[in-house]
Amino acid sequence: MHPLRKKRLTIVLFLLAGVAVAVGLTTYALRQNINLFYDPTQIASGEVPLDVRIRAGGMVEDGSVKRDPESLRVQFNVTDFNSSFPVEYVGILPDLFAEGQGIVAMGRIRQDGFFVADQVLAKHDENYMSPEVNEALERAKAANKSAMTDSVTDSLPGQQPVGAY
Repeated sequence: MHPLRKKRLTIVLFLLAGVAVAVGLTTYALRQNINLFYDPTQIASGEVPLDVRIRAGGMVEDGSVKRDPESLRVQFNVTDFNSSFPVEYVGILPDLFAEGQGIVAMGRIRQDGFFVADQVLAKHDENYMSPEVNEALERAKAANKSAMTDSVTDSLPGQQPVGAY
């Protein structure tokens, strides 16, 4: 092989190796920063990995907010009206945080089933709902509707439920 070709081949191989290392490091860094969204039904059923940072959202369950008078610790339940899970947060909650309002929380699931949030986001007005939370609520509503239709048809053999065609 000609010495000039050998030198060019060596340079090209080093460039390819450098690009491969850069792509590998970038992929590793991005994989560490991915926050997957889970709804309350998935969390309650145990589909969520433990000690991995995730996003979870739903509606704050009415009557579930418990504030520690000695600190900034707050516990509340998040629901999609099908299932719910407990959330623990230490810090100042957003001004728009309230029972019956939609939230998205970022944090980790502990071994005892509590979701430990390090950030809580509340919807910014009465009309907006995060797309993930809205989708989770719609899925839960459809599952409840399906379960109710099945129970009505099971309890009344030979008859159709009201509104069925």
